[in-house]
Amino acid sequence: QVQLVESGGGLVQPGESLRLSCVGSGFTFSNYRMSWFRQAPGEERELVATVTSGGNTNVAHSVEGRFTISRDNAKNTVFLQMSSLKPEDTAVYYCHADSIYLQNNEYWGQGTQVTVSS
Repeated sequence: QVQLVESGGGLVQPGESLRLSCVGSGFTFSNYRMSWFRQAPGEERELVATVTSGGNTNVAHSVEGRFTISRDNAKNTVFLQMSSLKPEDTAVYYCHADSIYLQNNEYWGQGTQVTVSS
């Protein structure tokens, strides 16, 4: 059974940091491009950051310089290090896996809430 389990969300003040983790199981993690998406209330889900199977990364302009994505294939885990958090970063953050070999083969985690508020 495929699972993506996120953790690390919570309530923080503006300017603080959080590290999200997502552990995958039930699939060959290293064969998947891993991404973090987020969805704020009333908004569409948006792509935050992606790391390829080879470790190349890309982040959205809105979080560039503040967020870093990384992966540890030995631990089937993808991370999102978030610093200098802003209230507009408040959202549910979702982990996403996308096969590099198979079309339409993707998985989603259940999401973890990140709230940035003073």
